Amino acid sequence: MVFSPWLHLPDLRDVLIMRIDGAVTSISWIPSEAVTGMAKLPFGGRVAHYDLPPPDALGSDQSATLGELRDADRFRFANHLSAWIEVEDGRITDAGYTGGGLIGSTTVGFGGASVTVAAVALPDVCSEPETGDGWVRFTQTGGGRTGVPAPRTVKRKPFIQYHAPIAWSTLQLTIHLDGRVEGELAGASPFPRHWVYGGDGNLIAKSGLVDFRDWYKNAFGAHTPWGDLDSPALVTAVETALERELSSTIMRGGAKPKIRKVKEGDVLVEQGDAGQELFVLLDGVLSVEHDGIDLGALGPGSVFGERAVLEGGTRTATLRAATKCKVAVASQEVIDLGSLRKLVDGHRREETL
Repeated sequence: MVFSPWLHLPDLRDVLIMRIDGAVTSISWIPSEAVTGMAKLPFGGRVAHYDLPPPDALGSDQSATLGELRDADRFRFANHLSAWIEVEDGRITDAGYTGGGLIGSTTVGFGGASVTVAAVALPDVCSEPETGDGWVRFTQTGGGRTGVPAPRTVKRKPFIQYHAPIAWSTLQLTIHLDGRVEGELAGASPFPRHWVYGGDGNLIAKSGLVDFRDWYKNAFGAHTPWGDLDSPALVTAVETALERELSSTIMRGGAKPKIRKVKEGDVLVEQGDAGQELFVLLDGVLSVEHDGIDLGALGPGSVFGERAVLEGGTRTATLRAATKCKVAVASQEVIDLGSLRKLVDGHRREETL
């Protein structure tokens, strides 16, 4: 009798082990006009600085891109949630995290000189993976203290805070057995702005509202995810690449646009009214209504008003503030007619009814 060791081993062809990876990333940055009150003075005096908008895409190697952006002082912090599941014979057998937070720095200017102050990162908060029927959900909070402390009064003891407030984002990533990967911004500090990127590195969502005053007064101690509180994030859809290009032209072109604040519930423009101005929504969410029908919502970065310019000077929809909003109002001359015609093609919302 001939002994064969293979007789005691399983047929490896019958065992299928597969690993599925996924990622979602947020970049948190300070846009222009995001800071209010006395705290705005250092920005106007160039002691502190606003941030340029992050890129539309992070590329295939997100970790390398985030490192480059951090070294260039392009964001306050980033939260990179990447994770994996292991599947054997159609069953989830293991799962784990592979990403983490990345804190930035703050460059402060004094006369002709400048100094870079490192921010203080807080430990990432990674929840135990939640397993459901054919999926695993990962939740990760990342963030820390901004680089430069600023004394401020607060409503509770010790009534004066010298530490910088804490900024954060909470991301969720769901990986399915069939290979689908879903990422979202589940929570975030009310300041600064948070942009969200999918696993392919493309921009997929952004926070809709920045509340500097609330953050500046309250985001410390127990009133953060490192204590007992997270803030739900108001998430809006991403505007088009053309809108991002045009908004940059309006905000950084020739004449500086006027900034208009709209209270929640108030109307910015009424359908049928005359108007020739262009608008950029800097902060907040606007609902779009046509003949009394809700057509959807606009989020930060949206450019609108072009149809009245091209179609007889009459507003084709009512825009109502779903939250408090901040809007830049610009003259039609700042944008060429060719770009406005391209913008119109994506803004005929009533024709989708």
